Amino acid sequence: MTDPLWWQSGVIYQIYPRSFQDSNGDGIGDLPGIEARLDALVELGVDAVWISPIFPSPMADFGYDVADYTGIDPRFGTIEDFDALLEAAHDRGLKLLLDFVPNHSSDQHPWFLESRSSRDNPRRDWYIWRDANPDGSPPNNWISDFGGSAWEWDETTGQYYLHAFLKEQPDLNWRNPEVQAAMLDAMRFWFDRGVDGFRIDVLWHMVKHADFPDNPANPDYAPGMGEMFSVLQLHSTDQEEVHGIAERMRSLADVYPERVLIGEIYLPLDRLMRYYGTQAPGVHLPFNFQLIDAPWDAPHLARIIAEYEAALPAAAWPNWVLGNHDRPRAATRFGPEQARVAAMLLLTLRGTPTLYYGDEIGMADGTIPADQTQDPRELREPGIGLGRDPVRTPMAWDDSPNAGFTTGTAWLPLHADWQTRNVAAQRSEAGSMWQLHHDLLALRRQHPALAVGDWHPVDAGGDLLAYERRHGDQRLLIVLNLGDQPQGFSIPEWAEGFTPLLSTRGGTPDPALLLPNEGLILA
Repeated sequence: MTDPLWWQSGVIYQIYPRSFQDSNGDGIGDLPGIEARLDALVELGVDAVWISPIFPSPMADFGYDVADYTGIDPRFGTIEDFDALLEAAHDRGLKLLLDFVPNHSSDQHPWFLESRSSRDNPRRDWYIWRDANPDGSPPNNWISDFGGSAWEWDETTGQYYLHAFLKEQPDLNWRNPEVQAAMLDAMRFWFDRGVDGFRIDVLWHMVKHADFPDNPANPDYAPGMGEMFSVLQLHSTDQEEVHGIAERMRSLADVYPERVLIGEIYLPLDRLMRYYGTQAPGVHLPFNFQLIDAPWDAPHLARIIAEYEAALPAAAWPNWVLGNHDRPRAATRFGPEQARVAAMLLLTLRGTPTLYYGDEIGMADGTIPADQTQDPRELREPGIGLGRDPVRTPMAWDDSPNAGFTTGTAWLPLHADWQTRNVAAQRSEAGSMWQLHHDLLALRRQHPALAVGDWHPVDAGGDLLAYERRHGDQRLLIVLNLGDQPQGFSIPEWAEGFTPLLSTRGGTPDPALLLPNEGLILA
């Protein structure tokens, strides 16, 4: 690649706005708080910021229940605060992405209030309404992702409406052309304002089977998995018509220079790849979540990386994700030492990486006392590990009260070791997790092979994962020890004489013998 776009060579940083920086002491992060921390992100070395939903919302699901697609929730600030943030980001060379939530709105959105007011309201068909079965039961067996039936009875009009998540999040009817037009208008509003793209929430959910048949039972379901897994979402997600909608969104984005669309899609590889487009270009980056769920061993990772590379359509650009606001943090999944190796993997694979706030200091999942639980998913199905509060705890900036996040009472408790695990402490500590991320991001800027070069597997064996990144005459070798024992490595003939650029463990590394939990970049 000789002339990459910013979203191909850059690194995206996800901010959960409630937890990043509070500017007014109410314990909830906000837009002026994000603006105040932009210089810290520039220093870290990221290229773009993706902000989870900031639209007006009753906060039944903390912003993923949108009551106005073209406004700003007062908890986060004003539209003027947003414009100031956008300008400040662009002045620093940062791109800014918003989180678009098209599958469902809030039940307080004016559209839904009209839709549920009567069966003959002009917006009735903007949502998905169905009669009860003869015995009064829901129209089919679809299960909400948060547990319970995906159908809610409405006494006023005597029908059920569909909600893939909470009952306060009714699903929009994307088969209705008026809905499509209204939602594309909302995207256009923000593009016109200058945003650089969107992360599109649950893109694969947006269209349902036209006949609403029952979903098949999941033969592998076991108690404790979460009720949503009791059926296979064959008819309630990933319908063929959704690709046409993604292509319409892409056509809109392509009107504006260098905008990017990123789709949240949890699907097997063959189905995921179709979101790059079928009849026309689809989203630029269908999120690749394989590193979040993969068994953490070298042979398995080598296989999924190779299979992903081989599956990419012609001209499609890859991407990788290690964590997000819904899934356990890397430091919790792998432990603090292996999380450093995981960071090197994320930032040296081919494709666009997305870095979740706090991972750059090695934040682990927080401990949330039962009486401080906020997440509706945990409240609905408690005690089985589905709660998301632990990965949404406030960012730790320094060792001042409340870690510099707020002068008030934080909406969620801080992680236990915040007084030592914070940005200020790690910025001045050689070899810290923050310094490792800073150095990795700097190397991506200095070496095109890391940012946009080709990827080639390298034989390693044992607990070692190795690959080459190549761009023109530049060749880099990455070797990662995913085990807790020393591992010998036979350096390929073409890499003889290469010396270490960076080790996850510091010191004077020996490329022929990797230390436990060590990752190396050689050049």
